[in-house]
Amino acid sequence: MTTVNGVSSAQSVTATRWVQLVLGLIAMMSISSPQYGWTFFTKSLQESLGVQLSTLQVTFTILIVLQTFLSPLQGFLIDKFGARLLIASGCLLSGLGWIAASYATSIVGLYLTYGLFCGIGTGIVYVGVVGLMVRWFPDRRGFATGVVAAGYGFGALLTNNSIYNMIAERGYQHTLVVFGIILGLVGAAAALALRLPTTDDVLPQPTVEVSRVGTPPDQMLRTPVFWLMFVMMTMMSTGGLMIISQFSAFSRDFGVAAVTVFGMAALPLAANIDRITNGLTRPFFGWVSDRIGRENTMAIAFLLEAASVTLMVLFRDNALVFVLLSGVVFFGWGEIFSLFPSTLTDTFGAKHATTNYGLLYIAQGIGSILGGPLAALLREQTGSWLPVFAIIIALDALTGILALAVLKPMRHAYAAR
Repeated sequence: MTTVNGVSSAQSVTATRWVQLVLGLIAMMSISSPQYGWTFFTKSLQESLGVQLSTLQVTFTILIVLQTFLSPLQGFLIDKFGARLLIASGCLLSGLGWIAASYATSIVGLYLTYGLFCGIGTGIVYVGVVGLMVRWFPDRRGFATGVVAAGYGFGALLTNNSIYNMIAERGYQHTLVVFGIILGLVGAAAALALRLPTTDDVLPQPTVEVSRVGTPPDQMLRTPVFWLMFVMMTMMSTGGLMIISQFSAFSRDFGVAAVTVFGMAALPLAANIDRITNGLTRPFFGWVSDRIGRENTMAIAFLLEAASVTLMVLFRDNALVFVLLSGVVFFGWGEIFSLFPSTLTDTFGAKHATTNYGLLYIAQGIGSILGGPLAALLREQTGSWLPVFAIIIALDALTGILALAVLKPMRHAYAAR
């Protein structure tokens, strides 16, 4: 084994890739507030700009749509020109979106700052960091992508209280400028130390069946296995986002939102628990998939989701059970952000991993478009949330069955070719 200044090359690479994981985690945490902190600004922005809430919320839709639908282009640029400067630019662009939004005097100005800049910036960082992790951790792809994906959700937990308090004390404009600068610079500093692995980095061997041939995006798009994964991720995204977007509404309709549980109203308590379980599930099920296989883990997680949603509906009148089961529901959903990118890279190789995942990540964008509006429309048409939950349960169960009965043999056959 070769040594460098007395340190084995294997030890050096091990240290390097864990450093890369931490840096990627920091970059992801720095871009989480534009999405998860948006709700704190809505009241102030609505009063300042003099618009209806529905008009204001278009800003958030622009952010999510740009973040997901531009990801293939962003992934292509990262694969072609490298990760460091593009991810750093994404962090700075996201921070700039907040700073520029503080000066917006019209709703269009807000769309073109918060919506446009933050949407493009967060998309670059998200797909870029995930693309790096699947390369650095061929032996732990599920776990590594789960860690950075969890960072995207957990990052806001570190800033939410400070943002909320600063808005109350100094106003939303001051808050946008201060946190835009802090988050942009912190993320960019971490990103500038990121890099792709080179031929000198001798990485561990994968622990699951993987492709050693880098399939280009155009060839990947002609394979049935990609489109099966795309449909499965769309189904899981749609069902999960139906719950996320309407959680407050149906908990109030069920009569449990204001019921005190453990000294706290059930709705905010469930929201806090759900945020934690939705983050923890990503590295946990990613770690499990590294050991028992991607499809086996998908089946366990997705069928767990179906079962927990079913029980949550059956016991919807019991606030305590509702709160606890909502945590299990989110624990069975959030792992899609570790399982699907790792499965995709296992199947089509790491060479074009960022671009390829950008194409698959569009499924999340489709889910965000279908989830909220479809659930609300169905509730309005039927007068009940039960048809909505029936669709969610069916989507979860079907996706879990597809993972074992169709995806697993299809991927095996593709690998054999």
